[in-house]
Amino acid sequence: MKSKLLSSIYLLFIIPISNNIAQSDFKSLNNMENDKVESIYFGAGCFWCVEAIFQQVNGVSKVIPGYCGGKTNNPTYNEVCSGTTGHVEVAKIVYDKNLVSLDHLLEVFWKTHDPTTLNRQGNDIGTQYRSAIFYNNEEQKKLSESYKKELIAKKVFENSIVTEILKIDIFYAAENYHHNYYNNNKTQGYCKYVIQPKIEKYKKIFTKNSKSK
Repeated sequence: MKSKLLSSIYLLFIIPISNNIAQSDFKSLNNMENDKVESIYFGAGCFWCVEAIFQQVNGVSKVIPGYCGGKTNNPTYNEVCSGTTGHVEVAKIVYDKNLVSLDHLLEVFWKTHDPTTLNRQGNDIGTQYRSAIFYNNEEQKKLSESYKKELIAKKVFENSIVTEILKIDIFYAAENYHHNYYNNNKTQGYCKYVIQPKIEKYKKIFTKNSKSK
């Protein structure tokens, strides 16, 4: 990755009922949304990676891989990977505002992927891997746009930031086998050689905020 971060900078459910999530789970996830619990959606390459990283963050109570930003109803993983649906692979981050700030979540987002590579993260290539933030409210929009502008102004990255910042429309939860993927498949090649190094990088940068110190 050619981009580099400056040492000092102020960085920082709409889930339709589907065959992939039980009715009881859907109700439970909805009940989590209240005055102190919110959600935001991050696209930063393969959602297995994003899920695994944000599962490490103190204050994050749930991470759900899925798809949003496309035009096809109830897309499947194969359809999204074909590039024909327009969806982004994202992780829905459910967090307690009393335990973790949106500032910190955005900082983790910006520091754990390359927001300058269009439709790509490493060897994962395709429109489904584009860098994106899908917000739920004006506060999330304002903060996300403000931090992006500051990164650009301070030239934190050598190349132009291509991250999209859009209001969430419909979020489709991914198929069951994608959920908790890293923890269920640690010996698999992609988990060992792609996801594990990202987790180690996260823990090195965010030692104090990691669940497993």
